[in-house]
Amino acid sequence: MDPISLQLGTRNLHGWLVRLLSRNLEWLDAKVKLFLPNVDLGSEYQAPDPTQRVILHLQKLHTQGPTTWKSFIQGVCMELDVPMDMEVLLMSTWGHEDGFPSLLEIGKESRSDSQLHPGLKRTYQSCGSSPRRKQLRKQQQELAKRYLQLLRTSVQQRYGDRTPGLGQPLAFHQVYVPPILQWSRASAPFHTQEGATTGDPKAEDGADVNIRDLFSTKASKGPRVTVLLGKAGMGKTTLAHRLCQKWADGQLDRFQAVFLFEFRQLNLITGSLTLPQLLFDVHLRPEASPEAIFQHLKENAEGILLIFDGLDEILQPCSDKETADPEDPASALTLFSRLCRGTLLPGCWVMATSRPGKLPACLPTEAATVHMWGFDGPRVEEYVNHFFSDQPSREAALAELRVDRCLWSMCAVPALCQVACLCLHHLLPGRSPGQAAALLPTMTQNYVQMLLALDPQGVLQAEPLLGLGEVALSGLESGKVIFSTGDIPASTLAFGDALGLLTSFCVCTGPGHQDKGYAFSHLSLQEFFAALHLMTRPQVDREALSQHVTLHSRWVQRTKARLGLSDHLPTFLAGLASRACCSFLSLLAQREEEWVAARQEIVLQALKKLATRRLTGPKIVELCHCVGETQEPELASFMAHSLPQQLPFHNFLLTYADMASLTNILGHRDGPIHLDFEGCPLEPRCPETLAGCGQVENLSFKSRKCGDAFAEALSRSLPTMGSLKKLGLAGSKITARGISHLVQALPFCPQLEEVSFQDNQLKDKEVLNIVKVLSCLPRLQKLDLSRNNVSVSTLLSLTKVAVTCPTIKMLQVRETDLIFLLSPPTETAAELQGDPDLKGNANQRKEAQRRSLALRLQKCQLGVHDVEVLIAQLQEGPQLDEVDLSGNQLKDEGCQLMAEATPQLHITKKLDLSDNGLSVAGVLSVLSVVSTCQTLAELHISLLHKTVVFTFAPELEEQEGIQKRATFPDSLTFQMPSEPSLRSPRIRLTHCALQAQRLELLCKALGGSCRLGHLDLSGNALGDEGVALLAQLLPGLGSLQSLNLSENRLSLEGVLSLTQCFSTLPWLLHLEFSSASQHIILRGDKRGRDLLAPGSLPEFRAGARLGFGQRHVPRSFCLKECQLEPLSLSHLCKSLEKCPGPLEVQLSCEVLSDQSLETLLHHLPQLPQLSLLQLSQTQLPPGSPLLLADLFSLCPQVQKVDLRSLRHLTLHLRSSEEQEDGCCWFTDCGLRQEHVEPLCCLLSKCEDLNQLDLGSKQSFWIHFSRQEEAGKTLRLSECHFKPEHMPRLAASLNQALQLAELTLTWCFPGLEQLIVLLSLLTWPTGVLTLRVEEPWVGRAGLLSLLEVCAQASGNITEISISETQKQLCIQLEFPHQENPEAVALRLAHCDLGTHQNLLARRLMETCARLRQLSLSQVNLCDAGSLLLQSLLLSLSELKNFRLTYSCVSSKGLAHLTSGLSHCHLLEELDLSNNQFGDEGTKVLLGALEGKCRLKRLDLSHLPLGGSTLAVLTQGLGHMTLLQSLRLSRSNIDDVGCCHLSKALRAATSLEELSLSHNQIGNTGAQDLAAVLPGLPELRKIDLSANGIGPAGGARLAESLTLCRHLEELMLGCNALEDCTALGLAKGLPQHLRVLHLPSSHLSPEGMLSLGQALDGSPHVEEISLAENSLAGGVPRFHQGLPVLRQLDLVSCEIDNQTAKPLAASFVLCPALEKIMLSWNLLGDEAAAELARVLPQMGRLKRVDLEKNRITAYGAWLLAEGLAQGSGIQVIRLWNNPIPPDMAQHLQNQEPRLDFAFFDNQPQVIPRST
Repeated sequence: MDPISLQLGTRNLHGWLVRLLSRNLEWLDAKVKLFLPNVDLGSEYQAPDPTQRVILHLQKLHTQGPTTWKSFIQGVCMELDVPMDMEVLLMSTWGHEDGFPSLLEIGKESRSDSQLHPGLKRTYQSCGSSPRRKQLRKQQQELAKRYLQLLRTSVQQRYGDRTPGLGQPLAFHQVYVPPILQWSRASAPFHTQEGATTGDPKAEDGADVNIRDLFSTKASKGPRVTVLLGKAGMGKTTLAHRLCQKWADGQLDRFQAVFLFEFRQLNLITGSLTLPQLLFDVHLRPEASPEAIFQHLKENAEGILLIFDGLDEILQPCSDKETADPEDPASALTLFSRLCRGTLLPGCWVMATSRPGKLPACLPTEAATVHMWGFDGPRVEEYVNHFFSDQPSREAALAELRVDRCLWSMCAVPALCQVACLCLHHLLPGRSPGQAAALLPTMTQNYVQMLLALDPQGVLQAEPLLGLGEVALSGLESGKVIFSTGDIPASTLAFGDALGLLTSFCVCTGPGHQDKGYAFSHLSLQEFFAALHLMTRPQVDREALSQHVTLHSRWVQRTKARLGLSDHLPTFLAGLASRACCSFLSLLAQREEEWVAARQEIVLQALKKLATRRLTGPKIVELCHCVGETQEPELASFMAHSLPQQLPFHNFLLTYADMASLTNILGHRDGPIHLDFEGCPLEPRCPETLAGCGQVENLSFKSRKCGDAFAEALSRSLPTMGSLKKLGLAGSKITARGISHLVQALPFCPQLEEVSFQDNQLKDKEVLNIVKVLSCLPRLQKLDLSRNNVSVSTLLSLTKVAVTCPTIKMLQVRETDLIFLLSPPTETAAELQGDPDLKGNANQRKEAQRRSLALRLQKCQLGVHDVEVLIAQLQEGPQLDEVDLSGNQLKDEGCQLMAEATPQLHITKKLDLSDNGLSVAGVLSVLSVVSTCQTLAELHISLLHKTVVFTFAPELEEQEGIQKRATFPDSLTFQMPSEPSLRSPRIRLTHCALQAQRLELLCKALGGSCRLGHLDLSGNALGDEGVALLAQLLPGLGSLQSLNLSENRLSLEGVLSLTQCFSTLPWLLHLEFSSASQHIILRGDKRGRDLLAPGSLPEFRAGARLGFGQRHVPRSFCLKECQLEPLSLSHLCKSLEKCPGPLEVQLSCEVLSDQSLETLLHHLPQLPQLSLLQLSQTQLPPGSPLLLADLFSLCPQVQKVDLRSLRHLTLHLRSSEEQEDGCCWFTDCGLRQEHVEPLCCLLSKCEDLNQLDLGSKQSFWIHFSRQEEAGKTLRLSECHFKPEHMPRLAASLNQALQLAELTLTWCFPGLEQLIVLLSLLTWPTGVLTLRVEEPWVGRAGLLSLLEVCAQASGNITEISISETQKQLCIQLEFPHQENPEAVALRLAHCDLGTHQNLLARRLMETCARLRQLSLSQVNLCDAGSLLLQSLLLSLSELKNFRLTYSCVSSKGLAHLTSGLSHCHLLEELDLSNNQFGDEGTKVLLGALEGKCRLKRLDLSHLPLGGSTLAVLTQGLGHMTLLQSLRLSRSNIDDVGCCHLSKALRAATSLEELSLSHNQIGNTGAQDLAAVLPGLPELRKIDLSANGIGPAGGARLAESLTLCRHLEELMLGCNALEDCTALGLAKGLPQHLRVLHLPSSHLSPEGMLSLGQALDGSPHVEEISLAENSLAGGVPRFHQGLPVLRQLDLVSCEIDNQTAKPLAASFVLCPALEKIMLSWNLLGDEAAAELARVLPQMGRLKRVDLEKNRITAYGAWLLAEGLAQGSGIQVIRLWNNPIPPDMAQHLQNQEPRLDFAFFDNQPQVIPRST
């Protein structure tokens, strides 16, 4: 039979029979009665459903047997109208007995089938092999063949007519030009380069290019699904129709049938349908036997192509629920899903078209994806050549396109290319070149011109156009793209159809139902008309219009399964907002242009608002389209400058038009921008749009979609991008062809600084070609070729390039990483682009000789042979900073080769051979480098950790050059010795399984080097035997600095055998052993480097030194966590007897017995060299204090004994020359009463005991002094005395006649106890100062406190009260002396109540000799002020009155003034820092009248303006003895200063004048300057913060030079400038001690002159020059300042360059105690200079270095300096660039380094006070 014949099964045949009989029910009823006369046909056989009724009748006939059934079938064929083919099938299938199936199953299936369209679902078995069945099969094939021919003819008729017709697209009368296609999935590759079908631009009409490649998948099984993705207008629908046409023309011979479905039509089918119904109702219906035809399609599915156009336009969601039978009726989308998954029509081909976006989940993952990119240049030209019939028109059109770049970019979209050609065809005639293209600058204006071109009358018909706009907008809002006749007015429909704006076609709305539909010829045309409606209809208000100006993300969204239909609507709105469209819209809307302009402004403002938002990549691209359409340069510039500098585009499709719109906007930007495209499908020629884009600084592409064509396009644009510095093309599929284009382009980009070609699957040849261009890129800093395919041989070629190329500073290769780091020369751009001869000048040659290279080849599978090649390359190369060959396969031989070659390789930093299979035998051969390499600083080998690392230091003669070339701002410089010294390398052989028998070989290998510094043998297996042998071999290794023997299984006996090394090894100073951790270290003088963990910071360069002074370092022996038995201690002491001194011994164990302690103490006299014995973390026996007390007599060398909590014991022993007194401290030792007598008996034997401390939780401390030292101090704190204790306390104090001061802190619950104590305290004679610090002092009030004072039995000479500080201080004088006459005289002035009278009388008696009264921070009430007035009236001897920081009422001020007025003997009056107000101050100043003896007056913080100051100046005129006047912050201006200056002329004894923080200005300063020479005794003047400028400062400087006794000068916070400094420098007072000039606007010039004047001053103690710009101008002393204690240079812009002379100046100031250098620019170099001089500054206590640029290295250097014996208490380093963990580590090792924000340094109170 014909292979296309059908085979129909019995099930489908039965269904057809049921439908036939349903139309002939009467005939069937008659036949049933005929064949079944005796059967009762009840109600069940009279079913209302005809189909159900037929099925019941057939089942009944079937039960009668084959004979009855055969007769019935024959009757059907003879009596009913049965087609011939069906008659044959009926007779051949059921016309004989063996073809009769079970009708029960058929009936069940027919019930469900009958509910559907007559298209049947299932088929029975084939007809078999009988002759009749073969004939039937032949007939079936003939039917199928006839149907397929009819289908082909139908398609030919549809596309045969070249003029637009019913259902034909608008563009089909034009020639078809295939667009660019590009594969996206590897499951369907093309046979062309990179998968892009570029086509033949010269193809003739009718030719097709590579369309067959769409179906060239290699998949032979499973679904054959291709998804064609392209943006709107790319030609997806056109291609689908083109495929149908080609099939009809016989050009797709692999397919027997092609079916095209459009989802926009399938959306109209609301019901469910089967696949036969989908095929035969939507397409051509078979003339007969559809079941047989469908069966043929199933059997030949591999030759069937089903095309589904517009997958993005589906309305119904794709359901994941599938029925058991895939042939069940379902929606169109579900049928599509089954076809894709292969459950329906398995083996068929399915192609779907869609816009990019979220695709339905029904698509299989292995579906091939093809991107449609539209037209490139050749295709545009081809389209234009076919569009225009005559040659002149073609040339004119092409000329217009080539001149206008924007129009040419739009033609990349095929739909726009057609519109542009149509417009040019209309515009070209009668216009000069360029005029036609000028009318088509945007997509919107192309559409506008198209409307004008399509209208044959040439007149704009507004009404039908607006009608189309209304229809278009309603369709977009409802998701409708197909309209029925009722949706469009008749006139509008006729207009649109006539102009080809609308297309008409038949649509299937259900099985057997068809209707006529209409649609816009393209979706973008519908959007354009919708935009016209929005812009021209007054019914659309402002808000509605602006709401349509939105941006849609084109990312794949999880929650949005369907794309919108208004992609271009905002773009068209923006285009219509262009000024060029104003007249067109005015005509269309029949409105004034002002009205249209207002509408356009709404759109423009909406776009401007969007431009200010932070948008995603897709929205930025869409906004670029919109802004470009507006043709508004200001808006484009606004958007361009609103874009962030970093502009990422991730995971969405970008076309040529998208990139063109983006670069168009970037052209309006001034600043640089960085573009990052990652995971974006890009049209191959997208980079062409970047040509000439000078704003792009960084450009990065990362996508597998980028191939050779993309690289070729990029290579054409790169030379034109003059600002491009960073280029990245990663993760692409470029091949050698694409790389060749880029390699040719890169030399034309000399400005590039970074290039990345990582993850491109490049081969060896491509990688080498890229590397060749390095010499052509003078500014390149990095080339990344990681994750490519590079062989070992190519890797060695790359190392040769790295060695020979002068700009490469590092080659880093690790597994998949391959990175070149380059160091471009410092020439200018002009030199780079200038004469090539300049590149060979002497400076560059010198630089090339000095260059260094780092080579990292990690895990590269290098072998011994490769190392030989590498060594040969490196020996001819430059200096090497680092060579890292870790993780390779060098083995012992390769490692030995590298080690032996190191002296010739000039490696300056590191050689890493880790993880290369080195064995124990290979370790000794590697050690040969120790004696041959002069620059080795450290060798670390650990076989356990697979570590082999050589660390080098540069040659001494090279270090200066290295420092100059250091790239860091704070590169360290060191003071080099005058003669070269040998380096001391560190050898670390850790965890290498070394045993005792290998020690001789090891020492022999190391013995060739007499310069070995540090030897680390930790983690081996030496044991006691090995350590004993090593002790004998150590002298042969020279002077080591340290030896680490930790973790070598040593016992205490083995460690004690090492003590002999103290005598045999002169370098050995410290031996430490910890039994628990097996930590044992032998070292020389402990340097600062030991503060840090190994490797945490760089070591000192060998031979370099900081210039630290030498100091006498004692030897120390430390045993920790050991069992110290008497025998062991005896052995230890005997082994230490021969150790030279001084010696320090530190021991630690859990418990030390009485016998062990006695043994230890018994051996002390035999250790005269012992200076310190320390037992820490050790539980000592309870009798330890008695044993230690007896030690003073047994061992005279003992100087101090400090026992704490019976766990910490420290013995300080003195040499015979030292004569210091002894100290004994037993704190928290559990001493009881019975211990006191024997302890005192033992201590009495010590004649020079100076201090005894027996404190515990309650401190008890006694300080002994010489007899001649009179006066004792008693401090009692938290004693909680009760009333009954007061008599005993007073009795004891009455016997302490030498007691000078008594301090009681937190001892009394209230003032009652104090009253009792004062009343009972009586001495025969003497003076006692009583200081009380209690919380209740602040609450008691002034009256109560004075009442307490009144109870004293002696005379009170001083009273000081501070409520805030909760302190009361009284000075008592005994015996009490009374003066009745004086008392009576004072009482005559009193007029108080009874109680007040008694208190006043008592106070007058007690305070008769009061000379000082100080009240601070008190609240003086009226009663208190009245009492104070009375008291002041009686104080005839009062000389000092102080009231500060207090509150006094106006009435109280009057009382106070009255009282002070009678104190004529006052010498000091301090009323500062009170808040009295102007009137109160004026009243109080009245008390100054008559104070002729006043010597000190402090009125700071009191308002002294105007008349108040007049009162003061009047009083000052009589104070001829005044020595100190303080008026800071008193609101004194220049006028007030003038009056004050006149008053000061009488104060010839004035020594101190403080007027800081006023506003005297230049005028006031000049007035003062005129007076100052007349004050011969002036010693201190403070004029800080007074607004004094250069004029006033210069006058002051001139005057101050005449004040010969001036000691303190403070002029800070004034804009004095250099003229003042120069004036002061001319004649600084010879007795000057303090100079404060902070924030004085001084420059380096003024500071240098001032420094020269200060140099050598014998009295200067304090200098402050903070907050001046002194970079390069800090004081440089040659003679020094011998008594300078404090120097403040905070925030002076001091940098490293100034550090060296500054540090030299510090050395010349031996008395310096505090240096403040915070908030400067000091780095590690400055830290090195400071660290160098610290040991030379014996009195220095504090250095402030906050907020500088000191790193952890610099802090380490400072710790190194502190370790040299400096007495510094703290170095502040807050807010320097030091990591917190490193800062903590440094502080743990050196607590004097303080990194905290707050000053955590505790106040040190010496115990001898």
